[in-house]
Amino acid sequence: MSPIEDHPLRYMMANELHARPFPALETPCHAAYLAIKRPHDAANRDRGADRAHLLDLLDRFGAQHPQPDATHFFGDIGRHKLKWESHTEFVTYTIFTDGVADRPFDPSAFEVFPDDWLATAPGLRITSALIRMEQLREPDESIVRRLGDWFVPESLACSGVLDDSAVMASDFRIDSAGHMRFALFVRPETGARRVGRIVQRLTEIETYKAMSMLGLPRARELSAQMGAIDPKLVTLVGDLKTGDHTPEETLHALLAISAELENMTAQSQFRFGATAAYEAIVHQRIEVMRESRFEGRQTFREFMMRRFDPAMRTVKSTERRLHEMTERAIRAGELLRTQVDVDRSAQNQKLLESMDRRADLQLRLQKTVEGLSVVAISYYAVSLASYMAYPLAEPLGLSKGMLTAMLTPLVVLGVWLMIRRIRHEME
Repeated sequence: MSPIEDHPLRYMMANELHARPFPALETPCHAAYLAIKRPHDAANRDRGADRAHLLDLLDRFGAQHPQPDATHFFGDIGRHKLKWESHTEFVTYTIFTDGVADRPFDPSAFEVFPDDWLATAPGLRITSALIRMEQLREPDESIVRRLGDWFVPESLACSGVLDDSAVMASDFRIDSAGHMRFALFVRPETGARRVGRIVQRLTEIETYKAMSMLGLPRARELSAQMGAIDPKLVTLVGDLKTGDHTPEETLHALLAISAELENMTAQSQFRFGATAAYEAIVHQRIEVMRESRFEGRQTFREFMMRRFDPAMRTVKSTERRLHEMTERAIRAGELLRTQVDVDRSAQNQKLLESMDRRADLQLRLQKTVEGLSVVAISYYAVSLASYMAYPLAEPLGLSKGMLTAMLTPLVVLGVWLMIRRIRHEME
């Protein structure tokens, strides 16, 4: 026993690197391939339904079951071999069978998947393919002639792979039976595991190509929506300069457009991100094939460059346009807020000036009132002082009127000084 304790995920992380081994295939043989995807929210689908569908197929052949939490399975089902994989958005089934039929790409090869089992699939077919694997014993001219009979010449892609150990070919078209067709001619000295790797790469190229293309209809849909929104956004930005509408009206319309753009971004972000990831996988899988030209035919790389890459550029262009429109809406909102702030500052400045004028008037009125207050208070104070001083009038030989006249200036001065002191202390 080791004295150090293992991280609980150590073995899981190490085993994940070996979780999906390549099959070992002896030629001649053929394969039927099926990829199933739920039409909506496939990443959050019920994985239990996928497992139940797999177990249904295994039980029909009396085959053993995978581990409860398995995301892949490879084993015998009758005289066939089944490779099952569960991915983020889809599941794939590949059934390998020894030998090839006299009729190339015979649709009966797909009957290994029972019809009633296909009808209960927890999803829809995203792609399916028939793969024919033969040994490369004939001259190249014979292979070219056979490829011309099997595939559409205009879109046929054919190349030598892995240092010319095999020749792979496909036209990436759906045949009358509803399947893609792939042909693989293998040199006799090529090992079984290398053949399995090539077949695995072929199915991955087809599947990830199909998954990548899901972004194209979404991009076209968004392009139409953005085409309707763009003139409105341009008009709103123009209103910031012309002032044809009030800021409140412009802001309301701008918020509606921004909300719509954000909703479009949220709904398309996962699909566009997945499209970019799948596109990278397609090119990576073709890169590891180390293609060489065969009899002047276009390679898989050239086919993808001519047919696949323009679709991916459309998706990227739409994603970039959506991002730019969202940024424009944000900048327009910021400009509008700046305009509103400037207008509000001008209104506040006018309000302050008006308040200053009112304060000045109030101060003048206050001074006037203070003068009147001095008079009023002095009047009552003089009256009180006179009543207090009247007893002294006769001893002093003064009349009451004279005594009142003498007290009045003194009382007024005292009241004025008192009020001035109070105002000074308050200020």
